[in-house]
Amino acid sequence: MGEVVGVGLIAHVPTIMLPKETRMELNEGKDSTLVAGLEKLRKDVFESVDYDTVVVFDSHWATTVEFVVSSHERRHGLFTSEELPRGMHAVPFDYRGDPELAELMSEAAEKNGTWITPIDDPDLPVMYATINLWKFLGEGLPDKKWVSVSLCQTATDEDFLRAGRAIGEAIAQSDRRVILLASGALSHTFHKLRELRKHEMADPSNIFSKEALNADYERLDWFAGGDHARVLETMPAFHRVRPEAMFGHWLLAIGAIGEEACTAPGIQYSDYENSIGTGQVHVWFPQPAGGFPRAKDLTLSRE
Repeated sequence: MGEVVGVGLIAHVPTIMLPKETRMELNEGKDSTLVAGLEKLRKDVFESVDYDTVVVFDSHWATTVEFVVSSHERRHGLFTSEELPRGMHAVPFDYRGDPELAELMSEAAEKNGTWITPIDDPDLPVMYATINLWKFLGEGLPDKKWVSVSLCQTATDEDFLRAGRAIGEAIAQSDRRVILLASGALSHTFHKLRELRKHEMADPSNIFSKEALNADYERLDWFAGGDHARVLETMPAFHRVRPEAMFGHWLLAIGAIGEEACTAPGIQYSDYENSIGTGQVHVWFPQPAGGFPRAKDLTLSRE
């Protein structure tokens, strides 16, 4: 029986891919703690923990009528971002996929009232919310498998949770030890173009609004205490500060590990930082004693 051996809410912002000198120029002579956090996370977890597959909930991969999971045997090539080619261009990548686990996700989706489609098209684009994390956490570890799961842009909170439950069940039905990465931000509103260069520093005073700043800090406190139930209960309020991708990356992850039954406390692997108005942080949830709760077998009467 497979299991989830760790979960991360991880920032993938483009600045982590810039040269150190450029990062420091943008941040008043200091480097972003997001980079050091990824380096430490690699040492503490990705080079130390026993795992087979990394599943990335990719907040930059938007699909419309279903969730999609990459089901390639191998993905390789050069990545240039359509969003920010100046900072992310011709980035080489080469990693194994996990088509067997992707197929199990698809099979588990229907009983959970949702749709997850495996796609192995060699021309399927890959997004930097996956590539940036792989470069820091996966490159040089060729025996580890990486797959990406899209965020359906027509999904509700309940849809994300249903897909997460299906993924949790698929993992349990497999023989895989899996790391889940919710790749994305907390609050996510950018400053406007003519103003944003005044707000490139990492200091949280540059977050887009006080409401967003306070909402992010609340959730970081709840994560630290393992109060995932409180985060779930307050999703309607959090949506008011526009979390990245409707916070679907985190909802998928928590759906896979038991929702409000999960009380795993989080460890911050970086400071909470600004990125031109958005809230960025690395939080790692180690596997608790006895494992994460299994995804719930709920009836589908909830809207």
